[in-house]
Amino acid sequence: MVEIFLIRHGESMGDRENLFRGRHDFPLNSNGIAQAHCLRGKLQNIVFDTILSSPLKRASRTAEIISGGRTKIIIEEEFTNIALGEWENKPQEYIKENFPHLWYLWKTEPEKLSIPGMETLNDVQKRSFNALQSLICKFEQGRVAIVTHRTVLKPLIAGVLNIPEPYFWKIHVDIAAYSIVEYRKERGFTITLLNETDHLEKFIREDIA
Repeated sequence: MVEIFLIRHGESMGDRENLFRGRHDFPLNSNGIAQAHCLRGKLQNIVFDTILSSPLKRASRTAEIISGGRTKIIIEEEFTNIALGEWENKPQEYIKENFPHLWYLWKTEPEKLSIPGMETLNDVQKRSFNALQSLICKFEQGRVAIVTHRTVLKPLIAGVLNIPEPYFWKIHVDIAAYSIVEYRKERGFTITLLNETDHLEKFIREDIA
């Protein structure tokens, strides 16, 4: 059995200010650093064989804090955030006011959303799921962690559970939360924990926008 911890990074300025993040490389803010330390405290008795991280700073720094130098961190491009093209680093209110039709699509069926320079959620799901399968092939048993982003985690969780579209808003993953998925060769994936946040000292549920 392989146990996989799916971890969302700590808070960044982009999260705090309700910006579309995408691959804009926001670092953790002070609260995000504190959240990562809360994660480390919660997971301190868990021994990971490896930790994989998105290359973006908010994820890789979260991974470094969780590891505390105990576990090797591998930067995996396939777990980077979705590319959002023209929306990156734009306030959500700006998109809502200037592109109401696209905003409505984002709020209802983002799987169908396509804008210049954007990577589709379908493509995010394919690359992240393929990367997860490759990881499982390397570790027939053990425990691994993946530190990544909301718009990677939601398609990935939908993929492992075979949830059809529209799935994005059926799954909620908070900042600095973690979920656990187990993989057994004879029966595939089982989700055993979803969106765990009890380690966060000042938890405020993220808006679902």
